[in-house]
Amino acid sequence: MKHAGNAALDRLEPLLAQIRRRGALAERSRGVFYRGGRAFLHFHEHGQELFADLRAASEFERLAVTGAAERRSFLIRLDAALASGGAGRRG
Repeated sequence: MKHAGNAALDRLEPLLAQIRRRGALAERSRGVFYRGGRAFLHFHEHGQELFADLRAASEFERLAVTGAAERRSFLIRLDAALASGGAGRRG
């Protein structure tokens, strides 16, 4: 499985726009988001399948984001990770 390339990120652009609107993350390069100075979210591709690696706790959790239902579930998981205030925060 490789990091998402430009064509994959083009397919993810509507999702990326929704992530950017949350404002709690810094996008250091296209599709690579940081929170509190730590890598928090990035994307992978495997054939036509797309995946998000989300730092939901101390480690990354891989979530499918190819289809609309998967993206809705991912955004719920992302919002929960952001609301928890745990991973990626420095205090």
